[in-house]
Amino acid sequence: MADASIESVLKEDRKFDPPGHFKARALVDDARLSSMHERAGKDHAGFWADLARREIDWHRPFDTALDDSDAPFFKWFADGELNVAYNCLDRHLEDRGDKTAIIFEGDDGAVEHISYRELHARVCMFANALKARDIGLSDRVVIYMPNTPQAVVAMLACARIGAIHSVVFGGFSAPSLKDRIEDAQARAVITADGNYRGGKLIPLKDTVDKALADGCESIETVIVLKRAGNDVSMDDGRDVWWDKAIDGQPAECEPEWVEAEHPLFILYTSGSTGKPKGIQHSTGGYLLGAIVTCKWVFDLQDDDVFWCTADVGWITGHSYITYGPTALGATQVVFEGVPTYPEGDRFWKMVDDHKVSIFYTAPTAIRALMKLGNELPQKHELDSLRLLGTVGEPINPEAWMWYHRVIGHEQCPIVDTWWQTETGAQMIAPVPGVTPTKPGSCTHALPGISAEILDEEGRPVTAADKGGNLVISRPWPHMLRTIWGDPDRYKSTYFGKYGNQVYVVGDAAERDEEGYFRILGRTDDVVNISGHRLGTMEVESALVAHEAVAEAAVVSRPHEVKGEAIVAFAILKSGEPGEALAGELRNWVSEQLGAIAKPEEIRFADGLPKTRSGKIMRRLLRAIARGEQITQDTSTLENPQIIEQLQRAGR
Repeated sequence: MADASIESVLKEDRKFDPPGHFKARALVDDARLSSMHERAGKDHAGFWADLARREIDWHRPFDTALDDSDAPFFKWFADGELNVAYNCLDRHLEDRGDKTAIIFEGDDGAVEHISYRELHARVCMFANALKARDIGLSDRVVIYMPNTPQAVVAMLACARIGAIHSVVFGGFSAPSLKDRIEDAQARAVITADGNYRGGKLIPLKDTVDKALADGCESIETVIVLKRAGNDVSMDDGRDVWWDKAIDGQPAECEPEWVEAEHPLFILYTSGSTGKPKGIQHSTGGYLLGAIVTCKWVFDLQDDDVFWCTADVGWITGHSYITYGPTALGATQVVFEGVPTYPEGDRFWKMVDDHKVSIFYTAPTAIRALMKLGNELPQKHELDSLRLLGTVGEPINPEAWMWYHRVIGHEQCPIVDTWWQTETGAQMIAPVPGVTPTKPGSCTHALPGISAEILDEEGRPVTAADKGGNLVISRPWPHMLRTIWGDPDRYKSTYFGKYGNQVYVVGDAAERDEEGYFRILGRTDDVVNISGHRLGTMEVESALVAHEAVAEAAVVSRPHEVKGEAIVAFAILKSGEPGEALAGELRNWVSEQLGAIAKPEEIRFADGLPKTRSGKIMRRLLRAIARGEQITQDTSTLENPQIIEQLQRAGR
């Protein structure tokens, strides 16, 4: 039988131990991490039950930790009752009521500090405003807002009354918003008149009006935050300003105690069919994941200032802005703008201004800022930083090393985290006081997470540097519970390959001789060259390691001889685009990875097609590389004009 594993050709031998000063005060040391892994291995459900009892304030304690009788529809702590907003706010009021919960910096640079007592009052007032509009238990509420404290307030207010929120990123188009509203059958939309990102007005209310103009009959209420001051139309029977909605509402609201399996939120993610998938997360299990990963991976302590640069419209913003840090009573930065406005050192200025100690951002942002050179970060001290993190996609070693040297001054551990919308929280990541790190590797699975690599036949891939399908072989508390309204799609998408107990991630991965995981990319980003299956991320990493390349994305197109050929899209930081440089880069990849990985074609452009969150739309690149007509909605792109440039580059 042919070898169905994925070949890994990128080697990385550099290794960095946790700095001594970090180890000395870390929450998790070698002994504790070893003990947790041992406990989880002996009693998987009991391990998570112990954590749930310790980390969560329960209104009614649970007796049963895991119910797997209807796999893959797993239930955790199902007979317990709790409220997420209570765990994120009320339990801090006595000891941390006056502590700053949120340091908010707007796009225009205005700064606001909000204490836990103030945040609690705002959440209660808005929860009461929702109840006054007849929104309650299990009703769906769509939140389409800028990355402001009010978005966090809206999410926590829904959680307080047992409503199910569905946050839609403020860059999505009206048709995309409409699809999500109708799929969730939402009763209310919470939005803003508009907001500014990078100095540009984003007219959010206009987009909502377009989405509701034809359909969305379930919507009864639209609450509008006055943020940008732009003119908007208001439907007298449906629309109400945020300030008017909360006017006169009391600053106390009794929490709705819900069962642990009650849906906390629905978050839509792209599907291979084009129809977005409504990922449904529970209340108790999800909250536990957000809490423990903040402790284990971020080493989040009481005196830290934490900054996750994500938008609340994505799962990263849910877990590491709205829920995880607040459940631990942390101080965090929330930012409305973009990293390069008004200047390319905006992030680094904010780190100094707010004394940020933990900084968590995407490899896309790191590469974009690296492209601007070292001079901008070197204008700033950055001496408050003690931990750096990455999220969203694999980080190439070149960007990892720049982050380590220029931003962390070689003093900050880097936690390269692998997880998904579906997993709810981090799954494979370093524990920074214990784990030696390697550039480009997310290291090891966290305690209680059973990550494995299987070949196409379901056999474990044990050989070092041989890749396969990443799977999670045991359920975990913060996993998705279903796809909203489509349980059959949930089963076939995530559990159709190896049975009802094995969650199929959809990513290819490999482990080295020390057991370190490295994500090779999505399995649909694996190319098959002359019978050799290669992860595209490796080719991208090799290209970015060349001194002329700032960023790269790699896809495949059919090849009559090889089966598939590699097409690379490159963004330059130096050199002249043309045949000479293309040839040099093709040879460079061949030297770095071997002739099998040599791109058939390299196209140069000023940018890559990205969403406003910075995610590269590789499906669009595949269509461009194959000369196919673009049929996908491109309105969510930060730079839709780049499509035509990339198409011209191939002619």
